Amino acid sequence: MLRSLLRPALALTLALSALTGLAYPGLVTVLAHAFFPSQAAGSFVARDGRLVGSSLIGQSWTRPGYFHGRPSAAGGGYDASASAGRNRGPTDRTLADSLIPAAVAAALTDGARPGHIPTDLVTASASGLDPDISPAAAALQVARVARARGLPEEVVASLVRLHTRRRQFSLFGEPRINVLMLNLALDSVAASR
Repeated sequence: MLRSLLRPALALTLALSALTGLAYPGLVTVLAHAFFPSQAAGSFVARDGRLVGSSLIGQSWTRPGYFHGRPSAAGGGYDASASAGRNRGPTDRTLADSLIPAAVAAALTDGARPGHIPTDLVTASASGLDPDISPAAAALQVARVARARGLPEEVVASLVRLHTRRRQFSLFGEPRINVLMLNLALDSVAASR
């Protein structure tokens, strides 16, 4: 009796393992590379034949002539192998006492008024790798970036507007700006002047 139950159970386990562990992921991979080749390959961005990053993973930008992204909670900063969110809520003392004040101080040097700092400039995303910032976070940094690059603020602000992506299908997500793409556009404008 046990043998008659064990054999079909083992066969079904092997069949489902092959289907869900090999066939389905293989099919999805083939379709992804066929219809979305850039995204399936990691959305890498190259400039002048040199890899400069991925549009899907944030980077640490610290120089004043660049827009700065969200703080990273991933390892030493945007380390994809250490991606994990902090398990701290808005009332956590460690978050409020040690992590947010440094980010707030940086935002205040950009000219923010206390109480009017975009949340994404002082808190990390769930993965710690978010490549995007809000239009409000970018607008706060326009004066600093323009001053550091010797560009008119209107030129930098127009780049921000040009790189602002709307909600997907006018429903999903929030308006956002990819920091890598915006900073590369800044480099192009500076090189052309």
